[in-house]
This record gives sequence, structure tokens and C-alpha cells, in this order.
Amino acid sequence: MHKSNLLALLLFYLNNLKTNNMRNYLISLSIAMFFTGSILAQVPYNLASPNGYTKKAMVSEQVGLTQVNITYHRPAVKGREGKIWGGIIHNGFVDQRFGNRKLSPWRAGANETTTIEVDNDVKIEGQVLAKGKYGLFIAYDSLESVIIFSNKWDSWGSFFYDENEDALRVKVKPQGSSMNVENLKYEFTNQTQNSAVIALSWEKRTIPFKVEVDYLKQQFNAFVTESQNPRGFTSQGLTIAANWCLQNNYQLDKGLEWSTLATSSSFPGDPTSFSALLTKAGLLEKLRKTDESNAVIKAAMLFGNIGQLQQLGRQLLSAKRPGLALEVFEFSYSKNPDQFITLVGMTRGLSANGNFIKALEFAEKALLLAPNDANKQTVREMIGKLKSGKDIN
Repeated sequence: MHKSNLLALLLFYLNNLKTNNMRNYLISLSIAMFFTGSILAQVPYNLASPNGYTKKAMVSEQVGLTQVNITYHRPAVKGREGKIWGGIIHNGFVDQRFGNRKLSPWRAGANETTTIEVDNDVKIEGQVLAKGKYGLFIAYDSLESVIIFSNKWDSWGSFFYDENEDALRVKVKPQGSSMNVENLKYEFTNQTQNSAVIALSWEKRTIPFKVEVDYLKQQFNAFVTESQNPRGFTSQGLTIAANWCLQNNYQLDKGLEWSTLATSSSFPGDPTSFSALLTKAGLLEKLRKTDESNAVIKAAMLFGNIGQLQQLGRQLLSAKRPGLALEVFEFSYSKNPDQFITLVGMTRGLSANGNFIKALEFAEKALLLAPNDANKQTVREMIGKLKSGKDIN
């Protein structure tokens, strides 16, 4: 029967309280209790509203490319300072005299089992935990606690905990705190590109554990997937993936494959893309194919603007490739003669190759075209070094 109909009948019978005798009153009361039970039986068991004296909470963060979700309840200290750890939260494993009566840890929260879910394989304190959803339990000890990830996550508390369903156990050291945390909480701290520390804090104690992911592997796999979808059907998309391999020194051969396709004359390549060509050159250099790298750089010069060429020259100087850097500066100067930026480029290129006298000539020309006092001061310092026979780079 629909709940609205049950409520109507309930109100009808309760109305007899005003009009009927004691016998009818008792009959009406019995029927009302029956229908009330029927209505309550249709109420969902686990509501989202606060359950008992605790609040339900969820905290979620992305560690690398892995989503980590924790769902728990937040009990309060409520004046019980000094009685939480080792008291309300029992030490180790105990028989809670309910459920399966097996020795059980703490539920790491309140009410329903605390759960943690990861959408990729992770490492917890250096040990592998497979992708999935787990019940989170803690066998507390002031010196060394055991954090337990159980395949049993859908029960109430830890009353039905069974060690045979453990997926992973790790040992961690609880930490004291001068700050009082009234309501238990989980938070993500010490986050890096591929790790985070998850800390449970309550009263004046924290229990932390480290979560790590293989960020490079996950990101690379994401690029592989993208390369086989619309983003991989463009030179720009392929170059982004290839450049990531270059910057992270990871899967360089695959990066070269992507950059070769990105600079191809056939779809989806763009052989005139300065950035795509430089990415390919960088990968070739890291793969110790220097001659091929140099050839690609020389091809890329044709498509670079004055700023890009000057930056390329500086990068080659930093990479200890002064001969090729000078070729870039000379090409840029031939396209943009007697401009301050190209004059300074020639000064740097010649100085890096030991030709201080010729470099000084370009520096003195650059000084006359310096656009502001800061540039003038920089060029004057260059001139001073060159006159004393020192490289300005």
C-alpha cells in the first residue's frame, strides 16, 4: 500500500479517539501502531541526515590522476578529553560482544563502516592496494597502530569484521598534537605530484598514512588513450603528449613516435610547426641522435619568429651546444638585422664560441639601441667582461 494511503487510514483510526468508547480506542490504537510500523518499514535505512550524535562526511582528493574518496562519520569529543584514545577507542582488537563476536579493530569513525575508495592501484605506506572500495579500520596502539583495508565495507561499524577479508594491513605511528580537534576528521596533507598523506585527527591525536601513485605511468597511459581519440588527430595534441615525454624523460621512444607524426607532411602533422619540430629535436637529442636533432633544429629555424629564435639560441647555450646556438643567432640576425635583440644574440653566440673581439663589436652596437636603462646597464656589463677576455654567458 502506498504511504499516503497508510497515513490516511492512520488518521481515520486516530479520530476514533475523540468519538468512540474505550474498546474502540484500544482497537484503533492497535491498528494505528500496525500502520505506523508499516510506514516506518518503508523508510530508507541509511538516510543522508546526521545519524545519532555524529555527522556523516565525505572527503575526496585527486592524488596524481587517482581519485581517493573517504566516507565516514564524525564523532565529537564532548568533554571526554583524555578518555578517547585507549578508552572510547579500544586498544588493538577486542570482542565487542555483538556481531560475529570475533576480535575486532576500531571502525575508524562512528556508525557505519568508514570506507575508502581508489579508482586506480595505489601504494599505502609502500604496499600495493588494488583499485576498489574498502572498509577502513584501525587497531589502535599509542606507539604503533595498524591500519586495515578490508574487502568488507558495507556493514555497520566493525561488529562483523573478519581478518580473512583483509586486503592490506600497514603499521603507522600515531602523532600527538597541541591542537584539539572536536569532531573527528580526515584530511589530505603533504601533497606532491604523486603522493599525499591522509591524516585522521581527533582530540589531540593524529594517525597518518601515506598514499602514493605511479603518476608517470598513469599520465602516459592517459596520453596513449588520447592519441587514439580526437585529441590525437591534431599536431598540437600529439606535440603536447610528446613534449610531456621529453620534459619527464619518460617513454622517449613513444614521444619520438608522436612528435614524428606531429611534424609529418601528412595528416595530422604540421611540418611548419616550430614548437613541434623543437620537441622532436629535443627527443632525438635525449636519445643520443645528435646529428638528427641538429638537422631538425635547422629545419625549425625557418618557422621561428625573432623571440622564438632568441630563446632557442639561449637554450642551446645552456645545453652546451654553442656552435649550433651561433647558427641560430646568425640566422635570426640575417632576418632581423640591427635590432637590439638580435645584436645581443650575436654577442652571446660569438662570446660562447670564444670570439670576444667580434662579440664586442655587436655589443657596442647593441648599447646604442638599448631600449631602457636596465638594458643599457646589462650591455655595459657585457662589454666590460668582453674587454677583459671573459665569456658573458
